[in-house]
Amino acid sequence: MSLLRVLVCILLPPLAVIDRPIMVFLIVLMLTLLGWIPGIIGAIYFNSQDAAPADGH
Repeated sequence: MSLLRVLVCILLPPLAVIDRPIMVFLIVLMLTLLGWIPGIIGAIYFNSQDAAPADGH
C-alpha cells in the first residue's frame, strides 16, 4: 500500500476505498459515520487485503 493511499485512509476513509466493491465502500462509510477512528481502521484493513501475497505467506 502506497504512502498516498495511507494518507487518504487517514484523512478521508471512504474516499480511500472508492475503487472497491460498493459493499466495502458502504461498510467504511458507516464506520466513519460511527467514528473517524473505526473508519480509518476499516479503510486500512480493506486496502491492505490487496497487499497480501497470493501464495499465503
